Amino acid sequence: MAFEKSKRLQALPPYLFIEIDKKKRAKIASGADVINLGVGDPDRPTPKFIIDRMSEVIYEPENHCYPFDEGVPAFKDSAAAFMKNRFGVELDSGSQILSLIGSKDGIAHLPLAVVNPDDVVLVPSPGYPVYNSGAIFAGGRPFSMDLTEENGYLPDLDAIPTDVAEQAKLIWVNYPNNPTSAVAPLSFYEKLVAFAAKHDLIIASDVAYSETYFEEPPYSVLEVDGAAERTIEFHSLSKTFNMTGWRLAFAAGNADVIGALGQVKGNCDSGQFNAIQWAGKEALDNIGHSDVKEMTETYRKRRDVLCDGLTKIGIDTPRSKASFFVWGKCPEGYSSMDFAGRVLEEADVVLIPGAGFAPHCDKYFRAALTVEAPRLEEAVERIGKISW
Repeated sequence: MAFEKSKRLQALPPYLFIEIDKKKRAKIASGADVINLGVGDPDRPTPKFIIDRMSEVIYEPENHCYPFDEGVPAFKDSAAAFMKNRFGVELDSGSQILSLIGSKDGIAHLPLAVVNPDDVVLVPSPGYPVYNSGAIFAGGRPFSMDLTEENGYLPDLDAIPTDVAEQAKLIWVNYPNNPTSAVAPLSFYEKLVAFAAKHDLIIASDVAYSETYFEEPPYSVLEVDGAAERTIEFHSLSKTFNMTGWRLAFAAGNADVIGALGQVKGNCDSGQFNAIQWAGKEALDNIGHSDVKEMTETYRKRRDVLCDGLTKIGIDTPRSKASFFVWGKCPEGYSSMDFAGRVLEEADVVLIPGAGFAPHCDKYFRAALTVEAPRLEEAVERIGKISW
């Protein structure tokens, strides 16, 4: 059979980390002691109190049937309570909350619910690749909004051409940001809501890292007056509760957009296992648990070790305010690919080159705080022995 991938699949950008990935695999195969700071996956286990709840509900026969299409009502109630307690945002759990099989599920499916062929989707660059691929799969046209250090890694809404904004249907934002770890002030969200109202846009806000912060708690777009008329927000349990493999999240916001996303999902999947949602309810109901708070403190200590250590050896790496990533500058005269390549080759440390996220980020790199502090100290020591 002569096989050819669909045009939409072929339209996806290439995987730009392939060279680093090859070198990493070769290093590991050779027996090298590789310190991998490229993986954005928590290294600590899910807190015991969540696992204990799962061990109870998994035996309940009613949880062995097909899941509730739109989510276990009790989980959705807890999600609505979280939104009220954390952000002061009141939502109806029945119509304004939707359970997801991880936030990636909702992010990927949203364009299918709201975007028509040739509609423009405004996508941050750098940003989570699924914003772009979701638009392409829906037949939309992604338009990149460059996030720059000079702009505080916020999209310059005034720089978006009027004709592009008028053709747009959806705008993505992500704060705390991956990969830059930037946070957005409330004033930006106020401007964003006004911009979206002017051009009749749906705001899609990915806040997967909203609870991993080190200074002031990040805002929600939904805190802005009028935002609920056109906003859908994606909240993940993956990072907050070390539950990446459990695949559980929820969408919150405008009831019509939530309903449209639910309709797409109803045609694509059967929802998340009910028992996992009951365990997720336990997590949300106990977000102030000492095990959860301890993880944030662990990331804070790791951040200080890595950022302060790299800066001390001459690699400018500001302390991140949120997320478990740090975003630093490559040494003068080095591209991000060359810098990450030398660090891997000479120090056996994996960093992610900024150019892999966006061409204009070629002088930056990303590192994840997902290894223990002593290993981060060792990584800094190894990198410090390289002459730049």
